[in-house]
Amino acid sequence: MLERAMGLFEAKGMKLTDLRRRVLTEIAASHQALGAYEILDRLSTKGPRLAPISVYRAIDALHAAGLVHRLESRNAFFACHSHHEPDRDQVFLACEKCGRVAEIQGEQVFAALNALVAKAHFQLRRSVTEMTGTCAACQSRT
Repeated sequence: MLERAMGLFEAKGMKLTDLRRRVLTEIAASHQALGAYEILDRLSTKGPRLAPISVYRAIDALHAAGLVHRLESRNAFFACHSHHEPDRDQVFLACEKCGRVAEIQGEQVFAALNALVAKAHFQLRRSVTEMTGTCAACQSRT
C-alpha cells in the first residue's frame, strides 16, 4: 500500500508526508470505515496528540490521490485497494453488523442510471452508491 501511495503522490506532484503515511497506515489496517476522530485517537496512542485539522488535511490529500474513499453516510474513510480514478462512479457495500466496507464494480448499474439522468436533462458529475446489509462473514456466524 505504501509503495502504491508513493507512486500516486509522485505522479500527482504531491508529497507523501510522514503524517499522510501514518494516517494511511491506520486506515489501511482497518477493514472498516474510520472517522477522522477515530483515526486521531488511534494515532494519539502512538505519539503526541495531533490537531484534528491536521488529520483532516491528511485525509483530504489521501482522498485526492485515490488512496482512500469516503463513506458519505458515515463521514468515514476506508482504504482503496485498486487503482482507478478517484472521481469514477463507485458502489460501496457496508456491513451493518461488523462495519466492514468493500468497493465493487458497478458499470452496469451506472449505465442504467446515467440513461435515466440523461432523460431528465441533468448533468451528472459523479455517482456514489452506498449499500448496507450483511457481509458473507457475518452471515455465516448466524
